[in-house]
Amino acid sequence: MIEVEHLVKSYGQARAVNDISFKVEKGEILGFLGPNGAGKTTTMRILTGYLPATGGTARIAGFDVFEQSMEVRKRIGYLPETPPLYPEMTVSDYLAFVARIKGVAAGDVPNRVAEAMRMANLTERKDELIKRLSRGFKQRVGIAQAIVHNPDVVILDEPTVGLDPNQIKEVRHLIKGLAGEHTIILSTHILPEVEMTCDRVVIINKGRIAAIDTTENLTTQLKGGERVRLQVKGSADSLRDTLAAIEGVKNVEVNSAEHGLEADGLVNAEIESESGTDLRARIASRIVGGGFDLLELRAVNLSLEDIFMQLTTEEKAEEKAVGKAA
Repeated sequence: MIEVEHLVKSYGQARAVNDISFKVEKGEILGFLGPNGAGKTTTMRILTGYLPATGGTARIAGFDVFEQSMEVRKRIGYLPETPPLYPEMTVSDYLAFVARIKGVAAGDVPNRVAEAMRMANLTERKDELIKRLSRGFKQRVGIAQAIVHNPDVVILDEPTVGLDPNQIKEVRHLIKGLAGEHTIILSTHILPEVEMTCDRVVIINKGRIAAIDTTENLTTQLKGGERVRLQVKGSADSLRDTLAAIEGVKNVEVNSAEHGLEADGLVNAEIESESGTDLRARIASRIVGGGFDLLELRAVNLSLEDIFMQLTTEEKAEEKAVGKAA
């Protein structure tokens, strides 16, 4: 449904988007994840026809974003970071206005407005002035205007910024409800947003794509093996020797100074083994048999935050290495 190939956007010598390529399948929710200034909003604006690209190609529903801009705009709904609302209008009047300017046939406008309000849970607020709505409901109106013409593709830029936890939960539920009938790109710098909402994730940093995959696959690729974290009471050196001697252990990291643990005689450790190998029972047996007090033992799963930090840290390290070599 969406195809982006070697997309570039330059401002003078600076590249806000630097040769990125990705695809989004029909009905999929793709998370576009990165820190502020990574190039997310610039990419969204290019896909919606708001900004021209410096190079590369982008297609939506088979139409070229640059050469067939009007055809593309008929097929997309866009919610920018600041919703384009008219505060003096009522919810229903505003959505009817948007439907008309987006080319919905006059006879279909009432039904499309009613459906957009139903999907965004706005029906009970249809006669309220937008300026009197809470921020969460204003965001819902913003999403409703993006879907009122029933587009193939919905592009949402930071849809939950500034919302309270309850409002965030409601907007997430709304976005997930759009999947299947609509192809969605969700741009955000909020990690749980992607983990809880999206089918796949594109991680972008400094205008470049650092990774594209499901969070589950990224975790498998990056963690290298199975990890176990434990806390014991005893000697750090003795613990390191005990763990290193266990068959199947690849790497051991021991830290007794963290958070003042050393004064209490506590030691934290993380053990890495081969992928698919569960050493928890063997580790527990060896620890207890070695005279240590075992206080905690658990498997470690990489979070999306861990993945993002690892990818961006590796990228920075590579940049430094290239700079030194030059």
